Amino acid sequence: MRVFLTKDFARFARKERIKPDVLHEAIDRARRGLIDADLGGGLIKQRVARPGQGRSRSYRTIIAYRAGARGFFMYGFAKSERDNVNDRELTIIKRAAQVLMRMTDDEIETALAAKELAEI
Repeated sequence: MRVFLTKDFARFARKERIKPDVLHEAIDRARRGLIDADLGGGLIKQRVARPGQGRSRSYRTIIAYRAGARGFFMYGFAKSERDNVNDRELTIIKRAAQVLMRMTDDEIETALAAKELAEI
């Protein structure tokens, strides 16, 4: 399964020092059916641990996810900084997820070359 980060999420992950193996672990939990929240429209919310800590007080990530195919980390936030995304933000993220999930392999390669996406 291919796993990608949007440009904005990659910036967030670098700033917060979130390692790729921690993101892969979140995808692996989703693959096993351990999803923290199903947001509808192919979006899931997964908790991701802070370096050296557990998941409960760490980060929340929103992922466009299709089992066995692709996962796109789209948005992340610290639980200590905000409770959740609002309805308006969720609508915007769902629209963006639809675009990402419809991308062909060639379109993904173009986005990777343009650094609009990163693959982990």
